[in-house]
Amino acid sequence: MRHFVTLSETQNLPRWRRPVALLVLMAAALPFAHSTWMALLNNFVIEEAGFNGSDIGWLQSVREIPGLAAIGVMGLLVFIREQRLGLLMIMLSGLATAVVAWFPSFEGLLLTTMLSSLGFHYYETVNQSLQLQWIDKANAPRILGWIIAAGSAASLVVYVLLVIFWQTMELSFNFVYMTGGMTAVFIAAIGYLAYPQFKSHTKQHTKLILRKRYWLYYALQFMSGARRQIFIVFAAFMMVERFGFAVHEVTALFLINFTANMIFAPLMGGFVQRFGERRALLVEYIGLMLVFLAYGGIYLFGWGAVLAAALYIIDHLFFALAFALKTYFQKIADPADIAPTAAVAFSINHIAAVVLPALLGYMWLWSPMAVFITAVAMAAVSLGLSLMIPRHPEKGYETIFARVVK
Repeated sequence: MRHFVTLSETQNLPRWRRPVALLVLMAAALPFAHSTWMALLNNFVIEEAGFNGSDIGWLQSVREIPGLAAIGVMGLLVFIREQRLGLLMIMLSGLATAVVAWFPSFEGLLLTTMLSSLGFHYYETVNQSLQLQWIDKANAPRILGWIIAAGSAASLVVYVLLVIFWQTMELSFNFVYMTGGMTAVFIAAIGYLAYPQFKSHTKQHTKLILRKRYWLYYALQFMSGARRQIFIVFAAFMMVERFGFAVHEVTALFLINFTANMIFAPLMGGFVQRFGERRALLVEYIGLMLVFLAYGGIYLFGWGAVLAAALYIIDHLFFALAFALKTYFQKIADPADIAPTAAVAFSINHIAAVVLPALLGYMWLWSPMAVFITAVAMAAVSLGLSLMIPRHPEKGYETIFARVVK
């Protein structure tokens, strides 16, 4: 029988065994699998599996199916607690990543991607819920910034090692996938065995919940999922396909991204805490519109690889502000709604994510610039929605129109 500790009792535990420490540990564990998968993916599918733009679009669509099915988490929570489920999902993602190189075909990659993605998305669903339950509202933006920094630090370790050793030691795809995946499994096992089960102040609903007053949060999540795919799928693919980046060069870009995240994520948390979610999201969406326009310019005017790489780094930084959506929901939510709404929101986030990569993969074959113009339009819609967030959102004041209705 696992030992249960209430959140109020955790103050008597050593700092390394408290809930925030476990959140940091989990944030550091997953990147060893996920970042390894991401760093090698574009080179692996092109060099080993012979993918084109359509193939990568289909692969990414399949990768998002578990995100669309994130509401399935609610069924699992009837039998297993969120904390334990999150750690088991990290292990699943790590094991699937470890065997990616064993299946260098379109069908094999669909299978390993589906399993890895199931672990990743189900972990992210319960992780978001645990963060909002375990971190108090006043300090949430700042602590979330530090948690993001911890995940970035783990990714940084992966990328530094790849940049240093990929060419010098002539590493194989199989060796790197195995090492990254099993490291994630090992760290998650430590979290599973070394920590007590933490009991939140409010018992979470274990049934599907949709509330009308959360409509703006749902809409922002939908647009976030649609917009994110263009960055995840096609920005890095462009580096390999158009500019011929090698594994260590793509990894160097990731390295710079996560170094910047380590530095700026805590600062972004302070920005959200001081100026609010509305201003943070406005900055993100305006910045993304400009970046996606510049991506299109690369194809229209033939701008070079250096600018493309710089835009990729800037793009990644803007996406780091997305945690403002979490703190917005934390402020407007009933405490018992956090777990079920996290699952619902994660599924909504992935509705477009399942469909768009495959469709945009065909668009990419016709006109890469059209893909990025589509992203500009999506960011513009998100900008319009974010203008409806109040400066100080709370339950009963979820949008700028809420008090007019009262």
